[in-house]
Amino acid sequence: MCHLWQYVNRFSCFPCSYRLPFYPLNLLCKFCDLEASTCSGTGACMSNCSITSICDSNSEVCVAIWRKNETGFSIETLCHEPSRPLYGVMLDDYNSSTCQMKEKNTTNGSAYFCSCTEDECNDQLIFSPIMDPSQDDPLIPVILVSLLPLLVMGIVVVGMFYWYRAYRQRQLNQEWEGSIKKRKPIAGGLDCSDACAIMMDDDRSDSSSTVANNLNHNTEPLPIELDLLVGKGRFAQVYKAKLKQTTSDQFETVAVKIFPYEEYASWKNEKDIFSNTDLRHENILQFLTAEERKVEKQYWLITAFHPRGNLQEYLTCHVISWEELHVLSSSLARGVAHLHSDRLPCGRPKVPIVHRDLKSSNILVKNDLTCCVCDFGLGLCLDSSLSVDDLANSGQVGTARYMAPEVLEARLNLENIESFKQTDIYSMALVLWEMTSRCEAIGEVKDYEPAYGSKVREHPCVESMKDNVLRDRGRPEIPDSWLQHQGVAMICATIKECWDHDPEARLTAHCVAERISEMEDEMDKLSSRSSSAEKIPEELKIPIEVEIPEEEVKITKIQNIISVDCSVSDEK
Repeated sequence: MCHLWQYVNRFSCFPCSYRLPFYPLNLLCKFCDLEASTCSGTGACMSNCSITSICDSNSEVCVAIWRKNETGFSIETLCHEPSRPLYGVMLDDYNSSTCQMKEKNTTNGSAYFCSCTEDECNDQLIFSPIMDPSQDDPLIPVILVSLLPLLVMGIVVVGMFYWYRAYRQRQLNQEWEGSIKKRKPIAGGLDCSDACAIMMDDDRSDSSSTVANNLNHNTEPLPIELDLLVGKGRFAQVYKAKLKQTTSDQFETVAVKIFPYEEYASWKNEKDIFSNTDLRHENILQFLTAEERKVEKQYWLITAFHPRGNLQEYLTCHVISWEELHVLSSSLARGVAHLHSDRLPCGRPKVPIVHRDLKSSNILVKNDLTCCVCDFGLGLCLDSSLSVDDLANSGQVGTARYMAPEVLEARLNLENIESFKQTDIYSMALVLWEMTSRCEAIGEVKDYEPAYGSKVREHPCVESMKDNVLRDRGRPEIPDSWLQHQGVAMICATIKECWDHDPEARLTAHCVAERISEMEDEMDKLSSRSSSAEKIPEELKIPIEVEIPEEEVKITKIQNIISVDCSVSDEK
């Protein structure tokens, strides 16, 4: 009875009625043998033990053991002396007030233990929170170690690729320079096919470059001083520059087109086309030489300089007369015809070339107001050795605004090289329209606008041009007022045939050049007939009343003037 009163006295702090001295009791702990449990080993859970026991010694602590086996989970609770092993495990952290579960290796396998020093503290088992696998996942280091050889191999492959590219580039340059050196030079200097280009001075007089004849520029760069940036494109910048004389302070003005090292392919393509001596023509930009500037890490093309700038800039600042329109359009057609021709005027075979990016900004205006075609970065030599696959790999190139319908639609006939020429003809028609729109002979002349003007944005994309050219079958507008002038009406009729939706229906460049040439003769005849009619005495004029619609007369005259047999000119 007194023992019972001592148990009550422990919790109620009342004195024993028998006045026995106070003795503290030992620790109270849950004390159940091994029992099945629903505790899953995560978070906090209860032991669900219904038996509480007083430990035998005041040094014993409360212990809980949680195990996982094949059939489920089990829990064992008891009192234990921490100085002695339990299932081969020494208890630690038993001074805690809570039962924090820790994994231990026992004589019977792995189990979770906790020990604490508060009454019945082994009733609530607290497991450590589940760690994020991404923080301490042993699989990640294994994966990284496995991928390390692949990463190293990738770096080696990329390094070898860039080394080979640089080596091959140097090799090609050496081969090119070697081939130039092997050419037989003329007395006193370089081969004229390479260096004696026609240059344009600031005093607007033509002169042949004499500096290159006295300088071996294959071993050292030409003495050129860059002066002024005059143009900038996708692949290169164009500078006005001074080509200095070696024996005096005099210099010639040249144009230098500078490509960065990354644009080697574009520079090489343009250099290869320019290096073809058959390209030389008064309406093709004159070429001096090409250089690799290793110190500046640049590639240079050195050509004639034309102070009037490109056609787009010229039309923006000038309204042109009918005579100027005739000169500009005729020279442009002759330049394109020379590119497309498969024979030289002397009859010798020539490889046809297509420009593939004809536009007003790629056409220069010379001092005599004739045009010359430039920028052959996208040019293509239609060599007979090219296969259909080679042509297919040339891609959809050019400026979207000036792309022919078949280029926009990617349906070019690769089996017929004439189809490439027909795309140039379409682009040339748009340039001819831009020239005509700034001619005073049309009446009211508006500010310069490129082809399709405000119908598309400043730099339209291919999809935008598809909507205008393919879906709507749109073309730049030719107002009726333009047709009042007979010469302009003939130009407009030619333009319409050149931008026909069907490539086969378009004129050839030779035909356009011949038409414009015939046009001048016909205009002169009309002018002379008009002058003769004025000299006929009034009394000799016999009035004849015939009613013929005015439009019919105009159309008949135009058709008679421009009915040139194009097939004959093509054969020529």
